[in-house]
Amino acid sequence: MFRSLKIPNYRMYAAGSIVTNTGTWLQRTAQDWLVLDLTNGSASALGTATALQFLPMLLFGMFGGVIADRYPKRPILVTAQTLMGLLALTLGALTLTGSAQVWHVNLMAFLLGMISCVEVPTRQAFVVEMVGRGDLPNAIALNSSIFNLARVAGPALAGVLMHLLGGPGPLFVLNALSFLAVIASLVFMRSSELNPAEPVPRAKGQLREGLRYVLRREELLMPVLLIGFVSMFSQSFSMSIALMAREVFGADASSFGLASSMFAVGALGGALLAARRAQPTRKVLFAGALGFGLFQIATGLAPFYPAYLVLLVPAGIALITINTAANASVQMATSPEMRGRVMGIYFLVFTGGAPLGAPLVGWLSDLGGPRVGVILSGALVLVGTGLAVVMTRLIGSRVRKPALAVA
Repeated sequence: MFRSLKIPNYRMYAAGSIVTNTGTWLQRTAQDWLVLDLTNGSASALGTATALQFLPMLLFGMFGGVIADRYPKRPILVTAQTLMGLLALTLGALTLTGSAQVWHVNLMAFLLGMISCVEVPTRQAFVVEMVGRGDLPNAIALNSSIFNLARVAGPALAGVLMHLLGGPGPLFVLNALSFLAVIASLVFMRSSELNPAEPVPRAKGQLREGLRYVLRREELLMPVLLIGFVSMFSQSFSMSIALMAREVFGADASSFGLASSMFAVGALGGALLAARRAQPTRKVLFAGALGFGLFQIATGLAPFYPAYLVLLVPAGIALITINTAANASVQMATSPEMRGRVMGIYFLVFTGGAPLGAPLVGWLSDLGGPRVGVILSGALVLVGTGLAVVMTRLIGSRVRKPALAVA
């Protein structure tokens, strides 16, 4: 389960990631609190800040993948993490001095999203340089475990620290300091034990080349389309949890927190189970997608709150199963010189579904109630799984025909 940790470079990186990911969740919680404090509880202002952080990935994510292929990845990551730390420190200083305004938060969120356009595909492509192809699926699953561990601990710790330290300002500073851990891990890695890909020379049409590369390979196109359909409704599942807990079961804030934690515990368990698998298979990929759809439907049908909480655990397991299997499948099937661009496309699709799925789930929930919204979301995941299969075959046949004609 933990075999990648035997590799010194990855072990150092994983330790730094635990600290930095926890700091990131501290900041996410503190940022939400700050926006609500500055706007007297405006949900639309909170949604705007969140959207601005993810908007750059939709607009420029594929260009970030091109940069990841053109330049050595470790210096890019050190630079990106340093800039993220400086943004957190700036927001912390503004908050602590009482100067913070909503437009400051929005600007910082947008700039953080711009850096993420480059940092995310570069970080994903860098994993194989640390561990090699043999341990790549295990390392991806462990990265997911680290993320979900921080997701469980970070928000709870943020609440305690905001109470003890008198507000969100100190948490931004703590997050800024947390970046030192991952920067140090990158700086002090043993270069001789890395397997860096050769940087791709600058040339015209590299973005189109990345798109053609994915379209012409079923082993890439299938998981990319599948994760695109699933992410439309998985990204908004936390919203569905809030609606179900409050509107259907009448849960208070602490009970809602328990529901979120149960889902996160399932996600952490799913990541650890994924770490035990040597290679992702197509069966695992579809089992995760179908399982998430079915368990979404089951949570929507849950007759009482304890049953709902129990069903959130396998839903979390299924979601992380599809996420880790799709990520590993794509990276394993990609040549080193294309990995940055392919991961840029992957995360564009992964994050691009949320702006479509979240409003749809909200609209369905307004029309028929939260149960109907959750049940239909699960049904649409099942439909999307079938569409991914059909579209892969249709696109594959259309792309192959011109290639055969040229040959």
